[in-house]
Amino acid sequence: MGLKLEEIKSLIKEALPDAEISIQDLAGDDNHYSATIKSKIFSGKSKIEQHKLVYKALKGKMGNDLHALALNTMER
Repeated sequence: MGLKLEEIKSLIKEALPDAEISIQDLAGDDNHYSATIKSKIFSGKSKIEQHKLVYKALKGKMGNDLHALALNTMER
């Protein structure tokens, strides 16, 4: 099935409007991605909390429509 890069970016932007997002399709299959996300919302949060915010933004698609997403999150 898979999820298009632009859809991933759109879902994250909806939840984290100030985010700077860079996504790479690692396998060319719309299923394995790497993302770097910078947002002020991450300020004071642990990496686990930051990643949970991103997974929440994906609205249940992680593990279903999207198989793998390697995350690198940081405060902007």
